[in-house]
Amino acid sequence: MKIVGLTGGIGSGKSTIAKLFQALGVPVYIADSEAKKILASSKDVRKKVVLLLGAQSYTNEMPNRAYIAQKVFNDPVLLDGLNAIVHPQVTASFKRWVQKQDAPYCVKEAAILFENGGFTHCDATILVTAPREVRVQRVLSRDTITLADVNARMENQWEDQKKIPLATYVIDNIDLTSTKIQVQNIHKKLLSTCVSSL
Repeated sequence: MKIVGLTGGIGSGKSTIAKLFQALGVPVYIADSEAKKILASSKDVRKKVVLLLGAQSYTNEMPNRAYIAQKVFNDPVLLDGLNAIVHPQVTASFKRWVQKQDAPYCVKEAAILFENGGFTHCDATILVTAPREVRVQRVLSRDTITLADVNARMENQWEDQKKIPLATYVIDNIDLTSTKIQVQNIHKKLLSTCVSSL
């Protein structure tokens, strides 16, 4: 089965695109959701995160997301440290998940697919883009965070211009009707490449 990476900066609309692929019957793995589960359930991960970020990282054995975000998104070294703890676990989880799927291709949605080199393990990649001001407004209306927090998170992700040359497909996600057409076209292309490679 082919693995298609799906990525994009914060507020670009990766989750919307993921749902559109799911609606077409494509299995979709959301790396961020799995990372949150691992942070909450793995005692080994909890121990390492507390060592890295301090005891306040967990409250009643559950991740203190606001505290963790505030620490890592303002310190690239801590962010790299957290990713080094969580990402190997997510990678192992994804490999187990893939074994259970039965489809021509699956989608792995991951926020920093290019930044962490994960795209090298994909057969194709889809980059979701939108103007920065649109992305900022989406995040501010969706999450209870400040403009400074949004900008801090954006600073930890590559600019689209750096990612576009690495992407197999680019979805310009501003208008939902246009986005749906782009998803359907990419789906058809991916199915045809899956068939041609059999």
